[in-house]
Amino acid sequence: MLKPSDYFILGAALISMILSIFVWFTGSHDAGLFIGIWVPSILGFGAYFKILKYRSRP
Repeated sequence: MLKPSDYFILGAALISMILSIFVWFTGSHDAGLFIGIWVPSILGFGAYFKILKYRSRP
C-alpha cells in the first residue's frame, strides 16, 4: 500500500519528467537532459529512504 510520502516522491518524479519534456521541446536540449536526469535520482532516493525506514523496524 502506498503512503503519502510515496505519492510525494512519485509526484516529484512525474513533475520532473513533464518539466524535462517541456524544456526539451522549447529548444533548450541540454537543460531538458539535465532535468531528465533528476527522475531516476528522485526515485532512487525514495527507494533508499524506504529501505532505511523498513530496515530500522524490529
